[in-house]
Amino acid sequence: MKAPRPTGTQGRGTIRTLMRGFRHDLLGALPERLYRAWMAEFRTPIIHSFFCNDPALLRTILQDRPGDFPKSNRMREGLAPLLGSGVFISNGAEWAHQRRIIDPAFEGGRLRHSYPAILDAARAAVARMPQGVTDVEPQSAHAAADVIFRALFSLPVEHAIAAQVFHAFRAHQEAQPLVNLAALLPLPRWMPRPHSRRTRASAAQIRGLIADLVDARLAQIADGTEPDDLATKMMTTPDPETGACFTRAEMIDQVAVMFLAGHETSASVLAWALWLLAAHPEWQDRVAAEGSQLDDDFTSVATLKSTRAVFREALRLYPAVAMFAREATGPQTFRERAVPRGAQLVVSPWHLHRHERLWDRPDEFDPGRWATPEGKASARAAYLPFSAGPRACPGAGLAMVEGVVMLSAITRAFRLETTDRQPMPVARLTIRARDGIWLRLTPRS
Repeated sequence: MKAPRPTGTQGRGTIRTLMRGFRHDLLGALPERLYRAWMAEFRTPIIHSFFCNDPALLRTILQDRPGDFPKSNRMREGLAPLLGSGVFISNGAEWAHQRRIIDPAFEGGRLRHSYPAILDAARAAVARMPQGVTDVEPQSAHAAADVIFRALFSLPVEHAIAAQVFHAFRAHQEAQPLVNLAALLPLPRWMPRPHSRRTRASAAQIRGLIADLVDARLAQIADGTEPDDLATKMMTTPDPETGACFTRAEMIDQVAVMFLAGHETSASVLAWALWLLAAHPEWQDRVAAEGSQLDDDFTSVATLKSTRAVFREALRLYPAVAMFAREATGPQTFRERAVPRGAQLVVSPWHLHRHERLWDRPDEFDPGRWATPEGKASARAAYLPFSAGPRACPGAGLAMVEGVVMLSAITRAFRLETTDRQPMPVARLTIRARDGIWLRLTPRS
């Protein structure tokens, strides 16, 4: 069975179809040929972009010369109301300063240290799961939010402020398209960006609630009662080059980024992984049987090999972030084609992970591919669930453990069955289903 996706447009596409796609269905508005092309150029009166699927180009952009291709300011403008100048959209010296503080929070033993929070959140998710037919997207979002609050602030999502942030993020997800008008208009940097009133209101609400959490933690740090979690680590780690710690304002930006990166993305992939297991009972049975090995010992996660393969395949078919953009700081020549300064270089994990020249049966769910020489070669060339190079997601390890543990715990507790409502992916801040992901959940004996 092929994993559902919208069929792209035929031909090169028009500015009208692309603009409509930015608001409603970007995946369907883009040309079908992107699943075969090594590079594609799009030129409109307001944007000049190049989709880059050639693995050699991706290495140049993301790994070999990342300084020549910083994060696109257009994406920054689209997400600035929520993320401020957070590490996800910052560039240059500001980004380097942020990563020097953030990276130690996710290194080495910190993942083991966060494991109890992940496991507690997974057990709480199982206890909340309703029986019968249900939309698993909200359930997955609740579970992922619980992980990030427990790991960041040692608080379950049921905590009053955490619950408000969770619900406000749901509203922001609906209000904010993947690329909005503010990211497309070539306006002077000093001019205010035309974000919708709904987008600005939901972003302001989220940031206000995060500020309350940061202020409470600052008070705990001041009186020596702070818990040993990710927030404390990020707020007390000095930049080894400057000696400066994050200011209150900087920490609000970083928590917003962590919540977006650690909540919306994880929720999206988990929901799709559950649907894929429901659609493939043979793999579901393997994951459910493997779930008996999951326990309080962090090393038990390493025994869940089938579960990890399933989650990796879900990340391939439904990468959390459909696409992201870099910007050329100077003229380039890519595949014998001139790329001007300021051009947007679009990296699309969505197309790369389903590329017909890079994967065998690219639209089919096959977790077994990761154990084959062909699958391993494809992964090295064309698998970017967490980006690559120096800007790769620092929380990738945490996300993988979270996904495997959640998938294992839920599948061990419930038998999953599809309904007659097949989900169809759409790209918003993350890849969601247009009308939800509906499954029938039956407790296992």
